[in-house]
Amino acid sequence: MHWITVEVFDGAVAAVLWADAWRDRLVEAAVTGGARFWDDHEHRWGVVLEFTFDDEQARDAFRDCPLLRAALDGAPDRVLVYPHRGGGDGIRQPRRPRPMLRSGGAELPVPDPDAERVLPCTAQLVRNPPSTGSVVPVT
Repeated sequence: MHWITVEVFDGAVAAVLWADAWRDRLVEAAVTGGARFWDDHEHRWGVVLEFTFDDEQARDAFRDCPLLRAALDGAPDRVLVYPHRGGGDGIRQPRRPRPMLRSGGAELPVPDPDAERVLPCTAQLVRNPPSTGSVVPVT
């Protein structure tokens, strides 16, 4: 069995509306191309469509099908297509947006003033002393 999975994420339009518009045509194209099984799953972050083919050639032909390409071009947001079953990263959690790269995007933790590794900027340092292998102040 050779799977192909299509994940479509919500965007300006809900992915479930995209799936409702394309589902029948995609299933017809897959079955015509030799699909033996198909299924779809709705998630709070989008939809997952899964198709099973008897051989790799039929699966790859469906992947390159103009109808599937047109459907993916009309997806509301990001799309993942991969040749196996299940989530793209193995978990069923939505992908969180990455932090914005700009000043003040994330606060750094405040260092503990009592920690031995925090030294005043004026201290002279000796690197890699043989006994401890760490940085220590020179007195």
